[in-house]
Amino acid sequence: MASPSHRRSLRRRRTVLVSVAAVAATGLGAAVFVMNANAGPVDLAHQTLPAKDGWAASGSGTTGGSQADSAHVFTVSTRAQLVKALGSASDSTARIIKVKGTIDANTDDAGKKLTCADYATGTGYSLAAYLKAYDPSTYGRSKLPKGTQETARAAAQTKQAKNIVFKVPANTTIVGVPGTKAGLTGGMLQIQNVDNVIVRNLAFAATEDCFPQWDPTDGDDGNWNSNYDSVTLRGATHVWADHNSFTDAAHFDSVNPKYYGREYQIHDGELDITKSSDLVTVSRNQFTNHDKTMLIGSSDSEPSGKLRVSIHHNVWKGIVQRAPLTRVGQVHIYNNYYDVTTLNAYAPLYSINSRAKAQVVAENNYWKVPSGVKVAKLLSGDGTGAIKGSGNLVNGTATDLVAAYNAANSKKLKTTVNWTPTLTAGLQTSAKNLPTELATTTGAGVLS
Repeated sequence: MASPSHRRSLRRRRTVLVSVAAVAATGLGAAVFVMNANAGPVDLAHQTLPAKDGWAASGSGTTGGSQADSAHVFTVSTRAQLVKALGSASDSTARIIKVKGTIDANTDDAGKKLTCADYATGTGYSLAAYLKAYDPSTYGRSKLPKGTQETARAAAQTKQAKNIVFKVPANTTIVGVPGTKAGLTGGMLQIQNVDNVIVRNLAFAATEDCFPQWDPTDGDDGNWNSNYDSVTLRGATHVWADHNSFTDAAHFDSVNPKYYGREYQIHDGELDITKSSDLVTVSRNQFTNHDKTMLIGSSDSEPSGKLRVSIHHNVWKGIVQRAPLTRVGQVHIYNNYYDVTTLNAYAPLYSINSRAKAQVVAENNYWKVPSGVKVAKLLSGDGTGAIKGSGNLVNGTATDLVAAYNAANSKKLKTTVNWTPTLTAGLQTSAKNLPTELATTTGAGVLS
C-alpha cells in the first residue's frame, strides 16, 4: 500500500488547471479553478511549482513546504501567530503557513495597533528636530546625516523593523486561504539566504517606513530613502511568487509631503530580487500604484552567474518604473500586460530597464499606451544591457520596442543575448488576448 506522502505526490501529478476559456465555454463565467481529476479541489498549500515553469523550476525545482508534517501546518490570522509559525529563520523544517484574512504588521503581540509615534517613543527622534539638524542650508550636501538625530532615527527604524519584518525560513509555503481576503498590510516578508520558498494568493499593501533617511548625496538634489519592500529576496534561491497583489494603497505617493524640496518617500519596492538571488519565478501577480516596483540586482557590481529570473503573466498598472529594473542576470519577461496609463498620480517613466550587462528576453508582452506617451519611453538602459524582444504588442500592434528605444537614445540597448530560455511552460505565442485574460486570472483572491 502506498504511503500517505506517496499518495499526496500522485494526487499532485493528477492536478489539472482549468483555463478561463474552458470555464467560460461552460457558461460558468471567468474564474480559475484548480481541480483534482479524482478528488475535487486541491489544497493550494500543497501545490508545487510545475515543471519547466520558469527559472525556479531549474534543478531541484521549488516545492516550498509541501512535505510538511501535520505539526508544521499552521493557520494564522494575527501578527503574533505569523511570527510563531515562521519560527527561526535558520530552521529549515518544511512548513506550511495558511494566512486567513488580513494581518496588520503594525500591531503588538496583543493585537493593539501601533503607530509611528509608538516606534519613536524612547529613541529621542522627532521629525522636526531631524529636519532642523540636517537642513542642507546649514548642514550642507556633501555627507550623510551624522549625529544625535540620525542615531535616534536609526533606532526608531530598528524598532519598527523588529515588528514588521517577517523572516521566512527555507522550505516554506506561505499561502492565503481562499475567500478570506488574505494578505499582509504594513509588513515585509524577508526571504534571505534560504532556498525553496513559495508565496501565493496574498494581498500586500501599505508597506511603509516611518523613518526614511535623508541622503543629500543621492542625485543632484538629494533624496529621502525608505527601507522596506513588501517582499524582498536577498541571496535567496528557488522562490516562486504567484497570484499575489501589491499596492501602496491606501497611502499613495501623491499625498507625501516634501522636505528640503524632495518627496518624503515612505515606500521602497514591491518585490525586489537582490544580493545574488537566483532561480526565481514571478507569475500571475498584480503590481499596482507604486513607484520603484521590482529591482533585480542591487548593484551594478553584483557577480555574474546569478539573478536568473522568470517573470510571466503579471499585470503592471499604475507603475512608475522598475517593471523590472534588471542587472547582471538572465531574465525572461513574457506574456505580461503593461498598462502605462497614469493612475492615482503614478505617471510611468519606463517599464523595463536593462543595465549592468543584464541579458533580458522580453517576448509576447502587451502594452496599453495612451496617446501622448512615446513608445521609445517604454524601455530604458545604460548602454551595457541587452533586451532581445519579439512578439510584443503596443495597443494591439506588433512593435519593435528595442528599435524604438535605440532610435531615440544614445546609450543603445544591445539586441542579442547570451542564452536561450528553455523553462517556458505556459508561454503563449500571441499577446493579443492578455489584457482580458489577465484581468481575471492574476492577483490574490482568484485561486480556489
